[in-house]
Amino acid sequence: MRRQGKTILITAAAEGIGRANALACAAEGARAIATDRDATLLAGPAFLKGGEVRA
Repeated sequence: MRRQGKTILITAAAEGIGRANALACAAEGARAIATDRDATLLAGPAFLKGGEVRA
């Protein structure tokens, strides 16, 4: 996997393309750090599976 062991910062990750990108990176083994202005949307179960959430 290309992203295995990498750390990736994704902004505007609460919805849409940003969310899809964050989940895809995490699924490929990256440490995905997801940020968004609305932290409540990031606190869902999908992001809590080994990801890191920052508001």
